[in-house]
Amino acid sequence: MQHFNPIKPLAERVRPQHLSQIIGQEHLIAPGAPLYQAVQNKQIPSMILWGPPGVGKTTLARIMCQELGLHFYFLSAIQAGVAEVRKVIEEAKKIGKVLLFLDEIHRFNKSQQDALLGAVENGSIILIGATTENPSFEVNNALLSRCQVYTLKELSEENLVQLLNQAIAVDEILQKQTIKLVETQLLLQHSTGDGRKLLNLLEILVSQWTDDGVITITNEWVGKILQQKTGRYDKDGEDHYNIISAFIKSIRGSDPNAAVYYLARMLAGGEKPAFIARRLLILASEDIGNANPNALLIANNCFDAVNKIGHPESRIILSQCAIYLACSVKSNAAYLAINEALETVEKTGNLPIPLHLRNAPTKLMKDLDYGKNYAYAHAYEGNFIAQEFLPANIEGQKFFEPGNNPRENEQRQFLKQKWKEKYGY
Repeated sequence: MQHFNPIKPLAERVRPQHLSQIIGQEHLIAPGAPLYQAVQNKQIPSMILWGPPGVGKTTLARIMCQELGLHFYFLSAIQAGVAEVRKVIEEAKKIGKVLLFLDEIHRFNKSQQDALLGAVENGSIILIGATTENPSFEVNNALLSRCQVYTLKELSEENLVQLLNQAIAVDEILQKQTIKLVETQLLLQHSTGDGRKLLNLLEILVSQWTDDGVITITNEWVGKILQQKTGRYDKDGEDHYNIISAFIKSIRGSDPNAAVYYLARMLAGGEKPAFIARRLLILASEDIGNANPNALLIANNCFDAVNKIGHPESRIILSQCAIYLACSVKSNAAYLAINEALETVEKTGNLPIPLHLRNAPTKLMKDLDYGKNYAYAHAYEGNFIAQEFLPANIEGQKFFEPGNNPRENEQRQFLKQKWKEKYGY
C-alpha cells in the first residue's frame, strides 16, 4: 500500500533553523541582544514570548531548544491540559532537563498554570510560553515571577517583503518557478502583519497561476485570487482593548478624525455597535459632563437608536455621536467629584447624618430632634439659605471643582454667590 506524504506548507518548509535566519526582532536576537546572549551562553531562562500572530514565537523557541540540545515538547493550551503537562514533567524526571513550549499559554486557567510552578522553580523544565495577550493580565503572578517576559514586535512592511524574497530564494518548490514581486501592497494587507499567513498566501497565489512563464504578483492579481481582505481584530483579545482605548482617548483629546478612524477599525473587525455606543454613553458623562449636558442626551439617544436600528446603518449614528463628542468642550469634574467622595467614604466610614437632615416619620424620632432646625430652602429668598449639609467630621470639604469652560464657570459663580468663601469657589 502506497503512503501519501503530504507536502508541508510553505511557512513550515522555510522555517529558520538559526537565529541569523530570523527576519525582524533584532531587539532580542541581534548580537548583544538578550536572547542572542542567552543562546551564546547556553543559559536560557523560562520565559513568556508576547507578540502578535506570525512574528516568530514558535520558531524562536525551536531554535533555542536546538542550540541547547534539549528534548523539545510542544503543547497547545487549546488542546492540552494538566495531564499533558504532568507527562512532560515526568519525562523530565527520567531524561533530565527539557524545554516545554506552551502555545497560547493565556488559555490555561490559574490552576492549570499552577501545575507548572514546581518544575519551573526547580529547573527540570525550561518553559517558553507564547501568547498574543498581555501576560500581566493573562498569566498568574506566581508563574510570571518565575519567567522573563520578552515582547516580540509586529513585522514591518520591509520585514514582510524580506520574508517573501527569502522564501522565493530558499524554498525548493518555489525555486522551480520564476516569481516576480511587482506589487506587494495588497498582499501585505491581506497578511495583517502575520508572517506565517503571508507565506501561505504566497503559496496560494503561486498555485493559482495558470499562465506559462513568469508568475507576476500584482495588486490586481492578489485582489482577484484572495478576494476581500479581513482585518485582524480579536474581539476578546489585545486589539479589542487597544483600539477601544485609542477611540476613547481620541474623543477625549477632541480629535474627530482619529475617533472616526478607530470607530471604522472596530466596525470592520466585527465589534458590536451596542458595545461602542455604551462606551460613548460613559464618555459623555466622564469626559464632558456639565460642560455640555447635551452630550449625555445625545449619547443616550445614540445608544437607544443603535439598539433599534442595528448594523450596518447604526454606523452612521455612531459616527455622528463620536464626532459630536469629540468636538464638544470637555470636563471631567463630575468624574473627579464622585471619585474623591468615594475615597472620603472609604476613609471615614459611615459618618452620622446631621440631625437636622434626618427623616422624622415617628414621634420618637421627632423627640430625638430628627429634622429639628432644618431650613426649607424654598421658604427663603432666592430659594437658598446657608446651612450645613455634610457630617460634622467633614464640614466644608469640597468634592466638586468646576472645569474652566463657559457652562461650569457659570456654576462656579452660582456656588460662589451662594456659599461665599465656604468652599473656596
